[in-house]
Amino acid sequence: MNRLTDNFFKRDVLVVAPQMVGKILVRRFDDGQIVRLPITEVEAYRGEDDLACHASKGRTPRTDVMYSVGGCAYVYLVYGMHWMLNIVTGDLNSPQAVLLRGVDTCYGPGRLTRLLKIDKSFNAEDFTVSERLWFEQATLNKTIDTGPRIGVDYAGDYWALKPWRYWIDGLHDMTRR
Repeated sequence: MNRLTDNFFKRDVLVVAPQMVGKILVRRFDDGQIVRLPITEVEAYRGEDDLACHASKGRTPRTDVMYSVGGCAYVYLVYGMHWMLNIVTGDLNSPQAVLLRGVDTCYGPGRLTRLLKIDKSFNAEDFTVSERLWFEQATLNKTIDTGPRIGVDYAGDYWALKPWRYWIDGLHDMTRR
């Protein structure tokens, strides 16, 4: 097992996010079953200045975990029904996160968390020591494409059009907005 260490996550989100594509997301369920899935798509959110990032509103009870040192989970609910799984990156008090958008054969952040039974109980989980959710090293022999993030038009064109979404080239149609 080549679990990613805290040093991997303690870097800027724009370095970590593209490197997450191709890594292996590992989930151990309560019954002991272990599932390993390659990450196929992510998005980067970079601090209080990024108007698409939850931290743009400042530190709140919801975003507090984003101000942690990189390597833990930021899990939140959208539309009252979909849990989103993010990886906090960077240094203490530098709120950044990578949203997991897809894994092998499962595209969409809400579908991903439903498949892996991830909910609010995972918020602030430390991926470097967790026994139920972690990431492993893998070699990616594919090209990574970039494009605008999805669903952040509210942040204005400058932030919505940042090419901070990363995915494996040719894996699936990534032209949606």
